[in-house]
Amino acid sequence: MLLSLLKILFFFAVVLALALGAVQLSETGQVLRLEYGGMEYALSPLKALIALLVLMVAAWVIFKLLGLAIAVLRFLVGDETAINRHFARSRERKGYAAFGEGMLAVASGEGKLAQDKAAKAAKYLNRPHLTNLLAAQAAEVSGDTARAGDIYRSLLDDDRTRFVGIRGLMRQKLAEGDTHKALLLAQKAYALKPRHKELQDTLLELQTREHDWKGARQTLKDKRAQGDLPKDVALRRDAVLALQEASDVLAAGSSISAREAAISAAKASPDLVPAAVLAARSYVAQKDFRNASRILEKTWSVQPHPDLAAAYAEIVPDETPAARLRRFDALIRKNPEHRETRLLKAELLLVAEDFPGARRALGDLAETHPTVRTLSIMAAVERGEGADDSVVRGWLTRALSASRGPQWCCDKCHNVMADWAPVCDSCGGFDTLTWREPETRRSASTATGAEMLPLLIGTPRQPEAEAPDLSTPVQPHPPGPAEPEEPKASARRVEMAAVAPGMVPRESDYRVIDEPSSTVTTPEPAPVPVAEPAPHVIPADPEPAVTPDRATDYEPVMVRPDVEPADAADWTETPPRR
Repeated sequence: MLLSLLKILFFFAVVLALALGAVQLSETGQVLRLEYGGMEYALSPLKALIALLVLMVAAWVIFKLLGLAIAVLRFLVGDETAINRHFARSRERKGYAAFGEGMLAVASGEGKLAQDKAAKAAKYLNRPHLTNLLAAQAAEVSGDTARAGDIYRSLLDDDRTRFVGIRGLMRQKLAEGDTHKALLLAQKAYALKPRHKELQDTLLELQTREHDWKGARQTLKDKRAQGDLPKDVALRRDAVLALQEASDVLAAGSSISAREAAISAAKASPDLVPAAVLAARSYVAQKDFRNASRILEKTWSVQPHPDLAAAYAEIVPDETPAARLRRFDALIRKNPEHRETRLLKAELLLVAEDFPGARRALGDLAETHPTVRTLSIMAAVERGEGADDSVVRGWLTRALSASRGPQWCCDKCHNVMADWAPVCDSCGGFDTLTWREPETRRSASTATGAEMLPLLIGTPRQPEAEAPDLSTPVQPHPPGPAEPEEPKASARRVEMAAVAPGMVPRESDYRVIDEPSSTVTTPEPAPVPVAEPAPHVIPADPEPAVTPDRATDYEPVMVRPDVEPADAADWTETPPRR
């Protein structure tokens, strides 16, 4: 408002000044006298001013008309500059058309066509920062990495294309697997454009691969400051980097710095199990058992893990099983319903030889979630309670095909690692390992699977019956028809394995043969070798002696392969196998 008022006042002041000047000139009695060709012209001051303005306008018009005439004359005589401008515009149109077609060819993956269009664009256009970029991308698409590298190096000379050249060379080194040179190039590119998001991610990945934990923490700090990462994710990754930096410092011999870094990492991310273990062990080394127990109990309440229990046991390594069970009660109360807590309690009770308590602590885990660990604990419980060997072997045999339980698995490539690491060994992913049970892969049944359970564990032992005395041969009955009231001597049914000696028989190899309860002697014995009996013979219930009406029924008799006949001459005849 005030500015508009000032403008109006200035305008009226100028008009007033001009009016006063005109009045002053009109009231002046002096005149301007001009004499030309014997003629004298007398002009008042006002007329003289108007004549000057008209003269200036006329001079401007004359100069414009003169310039127009000169331009028309140069055009008519075929001036070289005008012709060059015409052809230059035509070349520019052709060059940009070839550049656009080359970009489309690169996007569609036509390397040869893209190279041709890049060469045509470079011929028509005087824009090397554009045509060289198109030529480099066309060479990459066609697979000519050497030419692409040369073009990227030429881009380093121009400030406008230096970042593009460095990034292109970095991508080539990554494709070749040279992560060290790629890291150096990424650092140079990051110095040019520190807010480039893709470059930040690439630099952070390369720094973790090359174990540059300090540089990775700085890059992560920049990403968090720019708002590219959520706060909780940034804290978690910074804790992982701090933990690995602490491990390297501890390996170098500086335990104080490692302890501080591990403690800060455990505080930043309580679910980071390796950080809690390292911090607790550093506390134990300083005889600070209270803080060691506190940090392990805090992590156990968030993420129970066997390494935490092992570190908790290292606080008092020489205690009795009963004392350890009482001390571990503080750790168990932090997360009592977790599966790992129940397994830990069952193992502690096993060491204390409280087998019923271990069974109660384990509960139904062996049935609802069978793993190698739970089934092994059940086998130990059965052994401690005096169960039959076949029962113990049954639990252990089930463990052959059971899951190994939670392990360090990569969420990116599902790789399983024995120990935790910040970077996956398979895919190179950063902070992708989690403590979980890997995905089970169903495979074809093998001879070591659960289907071999009956063969491996056998049958439970039954009360031993009184074995018959086979040291004395049984006298044969005299020939002749048997009287109805006198039962015949009973025959016996034997299961024999038709395999070569030393081979393990299968179920289909067993045959049932009939042997009489007595032998018939002949003047010249001709014994026939008999295959070894089956390792497990299931006796049938004894039946009454045979009668003429039931001539095909036999009484089962146990076989004693460890007892030799008293007289080899008495064993002269062996019934044929059926």
